[in-house]
Amino acid sequence: MHATSAPTSDSVSGSAPGSDSGSAAVSASGAASSSTRATVRAVEPSTVAQWLQRGDCVVCDVREPDEHAAERIEGAAIRPLSKLDLSGLDGSGLRIVFHCKGGVRSADAAARAIASLPGVEVCTMIGGLEAWKRAGLPTVRAERPPRFTVMQQTQMTIGAAVLAGLCLGWFVHPAGFLLSAFMGAGLTFAGLTGTCALASLLGAMPWNRTGGATSIAGASCASGACTTGACAPSGAARASTSAGA
Repeated sequence: MHATSAPTSDSVSGSAPGSDSGSAAVSASGAASSSTRATVRAVEPSTVAQWLQRGDCVVCDVREPDEHAAERIEGAAIRPLSKLDLSGLDGSGLRIVFHCKGGVRSADAAARAIASLPGVEVCTMIGGLEAWKRAGLPTVRAERPPRFTVMQQTQMTIGAAVLAGLCLGWFVHPAGFLLSAFMGAGLTFAGLTGTCALASLLGAMPWNRTGGATSIAGASCASGACTTGACAPSGAARASTSAGA
């Protein structure tokens, strides 16, 4: 009457190792996949400066061409986020460091790059160019930068067009609302694709061609033709170590 409990106990103890084994296998598999998944590394400006001095990295400025022309890190290549081009970066053999003004756009660019550049160490500089300057690190500035960046000009143009469409639609003819609708559709398209035709058009305007900052080929830095970051001749730009300069 008391011998029937043993088989039950054996069956339970036999199932436990199998269960534990399966769990361990799943955990090991998950750990392995996590360890091989590439991640973006966030680094301080001082670290980037050391890497750049030793030639251990490629610094990519993802701001717009006019922003890059007005003030930049010497040696940084321009790769605008609005038309991000990652070609050639995978063959450099160096870590890639993206930077922008404050760190938001560079994080977006790094997220795109990590998926497109397997095997390359992708980094983003914490705080962007503003943090670089706060750390007392030097920048190269143009003597006559545009008063408003292309991004600001784009925002003002769209805002003015939306207001104009509303006024036309309300006071003149309902068809005026179509202008506001068109601008809204354009913003939606720009957000979905990461490209903005209006920003590209404004960037090519004469007033956005920073005076004196021309590339070796003669093209304006603000046109996006400069990819070396070394396009300002002597007298057209100056190094600045002041955070507020």
